[in-house]
Amino acid sequence: MDLKFQVQAKINKPRNEVFDAVYDPKKLSGYFTTGGASGPLDEGVAVIWRFADFPGDIPVKVIKVVPGERIELEWSASEYTEFDMQEHKLPTPAGYNTKVVMMFESLGPQSTLVKIAESGWRPTQGALNSSYGNCQGWMHMACCLKVWIERGINLREGFF
Repeated sequence: MDLKFQVQAKINKPRNEVFDAVYDPKKLSGYFTTGGASGPLDEGVAVIWRFADFPGDIPVKVIKVVPGERIELEWSASEYTEFDMQEHKLPTPAGYNTKVVMMFESLGPQSTLVKIAESGWRPTQGALNSSYGNCQGWMHMACCLKVWIERGINLREGFF
């Protein structure tokens, strides 16, 4: 069992503008990391993402960046038990990383396809549960990015 997923969204802005909205910590914090991001997503660095509606620091390691085209990240995997889910508790750190790949494809001068894929969970029920949550989270991020960059609205505000 290879636990992985990919979500995507078409965004009506030029590719470099969409890429920069993810790469730049001030822009990213405008719609996604609403508690702040410690720095830009430069290759080889570790940054901290914070969410106003989610407790704690989220360390993110930037593995590879192709400006305007691709960002590869790693972060700590967590696994949800059935009890965690029923009791609305945070997942348990699992002791390994998953890989996130964001791809930015130009569909024309004013249109970009953003694909976000995550992989690397262990083949356990807890990891499968966690992958569903992350899939939901990345689709939410893509929707928030679209609304923020196209309309200037922070969709995440008050969402959780």
